[in-house]
Amino acid sequence: MINYIRTSKCSAESLLLALNGPVPWNSDEYMKPVLPDDPLLQIDVEELSEAAAVTLSPSAGDRVPALLQRASQAEDRAQRAEEALARAMEDLHKLKLLAQGLVLNAGTSRGPSCSGAIAELREDEDEAYFSSYGHYSIHEEMLKDKVRTESYRDFMYRNMDVFKDKVVLDVGCGTGILSMFAAKAGARKVIAVDQSDIIYQAMDIVRSNKLEDTITLIKGRIEEIDLPVEKVDIIISEWMGYFLLFESMLDSVLYARDRYLAEDGLVFPDRCNISLAAVGDTQKHSDRIAFWDDVYGFKMMCMKKAVIPEAVVEVLKPETVISEPAVIKTIDCGTVTVSELDFTVGFSLKITASTFCTAIVGYFDIFFDKSCGNKVMFSTAPDCTKTHWKQTVFLLESPIPTKTGEELPGQITVHKNRKDPRALLITLEVAGQKQTYSLQ
Repeated sequence: MINYIRTSKCSAESLLLALNGPVPWNSDEYMKPVLPDDPLLQIDVEELSEAAAVTLSPSAGDRVPALLQRASQAEDRAQRAEEALARAMEDLHKLKLLAQGLVLNAGTSRGPSCSGAIAELREDEDEAYFSSYGHYSIHEEMLKDKVRTESYRDFMYRNMDVFKDKVVLDVGCGTGILSMFAAKAGARKVIAVDQSDIIYQAMDIVRSNKLEDTITLIKGRIEEIDLPVEKVDIIISEWMGYFLLFESMLDSVLYARDRYLAEDGLVFPDRCNISLAAVGDTQKHSDRIAFWDDVYGFKMMCMKKAVIPEAVVEVLKPETVISEPAVIKTIDCGTVTVSELDFTVGFSLKITASTFCTAIVGYFDIFFDKSCGNKVMFSTAPDCTKTHWKQTVFLLESPIPTKTGEELPGQITVHKNRKDPRALLITLEVAGQKQTYSLQ
């Protein structure tokens, strides 16, 4: 009926007269809304009119004045409700940011980082990644990771002079926790961007904490939206994945940096290290690799070809580390380019135990240093408090004998998987053994 009235623009009198016969809106053509997001289609009109439905008969002509008055009153109430709903939708702002219309077309002009594989992904190609972050459980796990969350909080709260009156961009905001830290640290404006559906909960969270005047939330990929400002002073993001670079979210942060960061702006975290160490755990190697040599009397050695190439994400016992760590990559988030995130580098591990090297472990360290009077860092090393990132373990097919004090040389190549640029391929060469591992 609402769509019929909006289409025909009929008067109340003609509408009442039309009720004497078959209702004219009993057609599929009036099932399609005339107005996008029509507020009247989202409310209970009967409840607003505070009256039960009225059935008219051919003899109802003498009741027309009363019905007209009731219709007029209902129209007034509906108008007030429509205005209230419009104000609420404007307050949500924030849900669509008007011209944004959620996600712009792929033809949108792109900034200087668009050469990255992540920036080139279409929305449908990246749907699985963002869908995985739409469920609350992954955010619960990250929020409960005290090493992660408290490091970000401490960095902002202990360096409020860095954030005072600044415009801050939060890339991949999730529940909005980092945005709220920034707002509490004194930021004048915070723009929080996320493509996953968790942003709808973030909107409620921001309003519940009365920060909606400071924090603006936008749904969309940072590569495909236009921010409501030309430049930002600070970019914050918790982009790190397993082995630091898994999921390639740093690519999106670099895109935001190149397009939106002011000339003297800051990116946090500003520095990251990836490190390797040797592992000696013959029992675990036997359980996972040698196991396939004899399975209930049957040879299953071919299974090793499927098991070994998969990098294992787990919490490693610190006592199984048998070398000093070696930093293989340092990333300056203010200057690094997407192409530099694929790399090949040699390394040497100084052995601290005479045993067998059964695996190589990788982990990362995060630093909040630049312009910070109170510097903050955290590590995902095996001998540090565990995090949800754990460590990444690369099992060797054959254990390598080691002696205390000797150097174990090797080479590592890290690059995105061309078929899935959010996955990593890591090739290790150690003591004549060469193996490519996948992290996906």
